[in-house]
Amino acid sequence: MAKIKITTPEGNIIVRLYDETPKHRDNFLKLAQEGYFNGTIFHRVIEEFMIQGGDPNSRNAPKGKMLGTGGPDYTIPAEFVYPQLFHKRGALSAARTGDEVNPERESSGSQFYIVWGKTYSNGELKQIEKQMAMQQEQDVFNGLTKQYRNQIMDLRRNRNRIGLQALQDKLIAEAKAKSKELGKPVFSLEQIETYTTLGGTPFLDNQYTVFGEVEEGLDIIERIQSVETDRNDRPLDDITIQIEVL
Repeated sequence: MAKIKITTPEGNIIVRLYDETPKHRDNFLKLAQEGYFNGTIFHRVIEEFMIQGGDPNSRNAPKGKMLGTGGPDYTIPAEFVYPQLFHKRGALSAARTGDEVNPERESSGSQFYIVWGKTYSNGELKQIEKQMAMQQEQDVFNGLTKQYRNQIMDLRRNRNRIGLQALQDKLIAEAKAKSKELGKPVFSLEQIETYTTLGGTPFLDNQYTVFGEVEEGLDIIERIQSVETDRNDRPLDDITIQIEVL
């Protein structure tokens, strides 16, 4: 069982890396052993949400510099182990670019975030389940449009609006049918218990890879997530980090 220690000016955080996400685990261990994270900062901190780090460009970055795009020249395939691994408070997850440029939801090679979040009522979780169902149907539709990409392009080139509308209607119907076959996304009893008591960010579930969890130092996360930040969510006083493998 692999563990790492994140040393910060606020105190130390001990994180266990999951064996169920071996690509993310092994990559993080490799970077930590190389000292890749040392001297970088938590460059994005949002209260009641998360703290984010892992951008090598944040090392000795002057105040006001835009951060969040740095990292090695590779991404990591998504490793969703859901609903077993989810965004509870203290979860270690991989940052990534958005779906519009990254439909496979591959992870950044180095950037990560640790969840703080908040607690949710049962009613709020039901609303998120509805949003998840809509997202699932959209994901299925996007997958279908990818399969029909050449046909769609031909119809557009020929300005065949009737044909394009007919194909769109067909894909929407197929997406609804396939989404129905998959079943409506619902939170497990463990998730409901956790999100209503400990807290987290349930709206990120099955969207970003969760690959570890904090075993010691949640109080450190709590302090960091509440620090004062600038308009780009960077702490006014840099919170530098050192990461070592235990």
